[in-house]
Amino acid sequence: MQDTNKIYDDVRAVCRAAKNAWRSYASTSTTKKDQLLCDIASGLSKDKAAIFAANAADLENARAAGISAGMLDRLTLDEKRLSGICSALFDVAKLPDPIGSGTRTTRPNGLQITCTRAPIGTVAIIYEARPNVTVDAAALCLKTGNAVVLRGGKEAINTNRALVTSIKKVLSDNGYSPNLVGLIESTDRESSVALMNMRGLIDVLIPRGGKGLIRSVVENAKVPVIETGAGNCHLFVDASADLDMAISVAVNAKCSRPSVCNAIETLLVHRDVCEKLLPALKTATVKYDLEFRGCGRAAAILGCALADESDWDTEYNDYILAVRVVDSLDEAIDHINKYSTGHSEAIITENVTNANRFTSEIDAAAVYVNASTRFTDGGEFGFGAEIGISTQKLHARGPMGLYALTTDKYIVSGNGQIR
Repeated sequence: MQDTNKIYDDVRAVCRAAKNAWRSYASTSTTKKDQLLCDIASGLSKDKAAIFAANAADLENARAAGISAGMLDRLTLDEKRLSGICSALFDVAKLPDPIGSGTRTTRPNGLQITCTRAPIGTVAIIYEARPNVTVDAAALCLKTGNAVVLRGGKEAINTNRALVTSIKKVLSDNGYSPNLVGLIESTDRESSVALMNMRGLIDVLIPRGGKGLIRSVVENAKVPVIETGAGNCHLFVDASADLDMAISVAVNAKCSRPSVCNAIETLLVHRDVCEKLLPALKTATVKYDLEFRGCGRAAAILGCALADESDWDTEYNDYILAVRVVDSLDEAIDHINKYSTGHSEAIITENVTNANRFTSEIDAAAVYVNASTRFTDGGEFGFGAEIGISTQKLHARGPMGLYALTTDKYIVSGNGQIR
């Protein structure tokens, strides 16, 4: 374990450098910011050999540590994923810049009050083994005139270091301070604690990861926090559902990438269709070796283990699905609102009244009708990328793109008015 005082000093130095760099960057024009993002994408492509080598080292260490298949999937960075990361940079560059937009009113005394969008300042993010978050966070912050301090998980430290090295080089080559993108290199838990205490240097802290990480940040941080959500997401198959659609959506929502936060963890099935749906779903998921854990009725149909109370409250991030048969829409809504983390919830139904009830009574950032929860994503929502998915209700909710990284700033112009 590293010396705690040294860790705090190192974290403070990174945060202070980012804060100082931000002051001169905040007024950078949209054209220059967009060009910077495109250059970063090109730089990452040029540096891909070093990035892949670093990622291979992380994967080797993770396998040796017995990391789950789902977490290994999150950690893996290959040609396709790096290409996607670079594409997201170009997409963000093409989006309208919210900085400077606003509204103007004139008061009876002649004062002109303009409410404009401004950068938040220095944004910090604590996250787990997701290398794409490193670049997405940097892209969104740089586009909105912010600096960013990154503290990734220990499993991805080599990959994150390689990505940030590439980004810093492009910043320097373009005449900007490389400190605009800071990386906390210590993976000791104390470095996260230190970051939570950087009041005055960090303007907002965003935790992105599992329930334990998010709870720790929310309960202990002394800087402002935007709470993102663990994804205990649900799919409810109503009595009126198109069962072929229900199976297709369920397989996608659970099995396409179970390690991500917008994958479902619990399937609720109306009693009228459970006898038809569940055997068909079991057949459709054989190739994924999906493990079911069911209530009494579901377990009898699926021939699976019985679920216990903890299964309804668990984000598996793996090929495991809890299944419960319910008697009504009311029971489904009650179950979801009890166990949901407020992330993404879905219903498959042909009943418009039931769909409307579901969307109005479910308390979540994203509520779907006849579609997979896997679309809760900044890129899929047209934001280019996301810095996290907020499950709180103040300032930002749902996928956080550019607008969520800005704040109000009032500019008041007069000609000598006094009060």
